[in-house]
Amino acid sequence: GSSLQHVTTVGPRSAPIAGRLPCAVDNDAALLGRRPAAAPFGSGGQESPGRRGPSQAGGGARGMLKAKILFVGPSESGKSVLANFLSESTEGISSYVPTQGVRILEYEKPNMNGNSKGAGCRFELWDCGGDQKFETCWPALMKDSHGVVIVFNPELPSHLKEIEMWYSCFVQQQQLLDSQCLLIAHHKPGNAGDTENLSLASPLNKLKLIHSSLEEDPEDVRMEFVKYFKSIINLLNESRDREEMSIIT
Repeated sequence: GSSLQHVTTVGPRSAPIAGRLPCAVDNDAALLGRRPAAAPFGSGGQESPGRRGPSQAGGGARGMLKAKILFVGPSESGKSVLANFLSESTEGISSYVPTQGVRILEYEKPNMNGNSKGAGCRFELWDCGGDQKFETCWPALMKDSHGVVIVFNPELPSHLKEIEMWYSCFVQQQQLLDSQCLLIAHHKPGNAGDTENLSLASPLNKLKLIHSSLEEDPEDVRMEFVKYFKSIINLLNESRDREEMSIIT
């Protein structure tokens, strides 16, 4: 199983740190363990080198690996719903409330890291607001990320056009590998239309695409995410092995 640690909500830069930060769901419990917006979440006070990609694994020497996964995509595509589902958050969203800035859900998976005996993995799911008015915050959100999940509603033609922009900004400009990106065609309840045969233009057609229906196949969705998370962990392990070998040699 996985254990939810806490939910942190960080608003746009103009949000006062001392006051209440904008929150996706008006729920005081969701803000337990909130950290000041000024300190990059999960950085542990250590600045990583400017290099992008999987090399920036947290966790220190052969301890628990840390992976930062961004959930991005158009507004109302289902990012918050999926992030809550995966982290087993009890935070309920009964009606749609746009995410302001970013919500950060942190949880642990104890048995995913095959290369470390007994060491688990801590995932930070950064649920990023889909409104492009937060574009000035994007560089801060992207910093030291290990994977990007792009969520869209396959029923909406506008979403199909918009995800090219999210891919360009969050994957290509960060110089992430395509294997670090996952495309989610998220079907809302009652909207399981005939969109299984989506034809996406290049370069999106090279990405792993899964169809998500939490109403019909929630465990299938969870298993696909587990596969994706394992691939990210493998990249982090390989990168850490390379760094250790370079220190030795």
